[in-house]
Amino acid sequence: MFIAGFPAGPWGTNCYVVATGAGNECVVIDPGKDAAAGVDEVVREHRLKPVSVLVTHGHVDHMWCVAPVAGTYDATAYIHPRDRHLLSDPMAGMSRETTAMLLGGSYEWAEPDDVRELSDLQEIELAGLRFVVDHTPGHTEGSVTFRTPYGEQDISDLMFSGDLLFAGSIGRTDLPGGDHATMLRSLTDKVLPLADDIVVLPGHGEQTSIGRERATNPYLLELQHGDETGPSFQ
Repeated sequence: MFIAGFPAGPWGTNCYVVATGAGNECVVIDPGKDAAAGVDEVVREHRLKPVSVLVTHGHVDHMWCVAPVAGTYDATAYIHPRDRHLLSDPMAGMSRETTAMLLGGSYEWAEPDDVRELSDLQEIELAGLRFVVDHTPGHTEGSVTFRTPYGEQDISDLMFSGDLLFAGSIGRTDLPGGDHATMLRSLTDKVLPLADDIVVLPGHGEQTSIGRERATNPYLLELQHGDETGPSFQ
């Protein structure tokens, strides 16, 4: 399997390009602001053909370049229906600070030509790869993760976690559409049951594993110890 990941834009959002190997079709996950150039570089260097763009959630730092990337390569975009409106109205999911930072620019937003909606536990076959979709609301109403079999180096699956789970932390829940109690339920129902050997490729920061987070992440530790409130955000 071929995987290239790089942080893009002012938020350092991780964008991933995934394929069965060089010279094949590929899937692009979360092309945020300034990610289009990085995707193009990876595609050209490894002779890839993007056929799908997967969106973990509708925040602008993860979907800024969804329409440009999908349009450039005639690719299909996939997003959960609860976040689909953010493709054409991303300001609805932004904080006041982010909105203020973007003021003064002239931005036009539109859905890609081909958008398909995701559902919980859906299995999709794209570019020769199989992905399992988990609906994990809390950060946004339509947040999802994508798991794909890996089967190398004692790793059973890869999990593209978006802003659900990070190394040592979890996604914020104070933005429009966020809810802390819902986030904790998603972590309990969708993360804690997973195998320790699954590698987590998050929307921000370094990669980690389910086992590492189960043992060290303060939010998961609190959930395992029966405190459903979890630790407070700093």
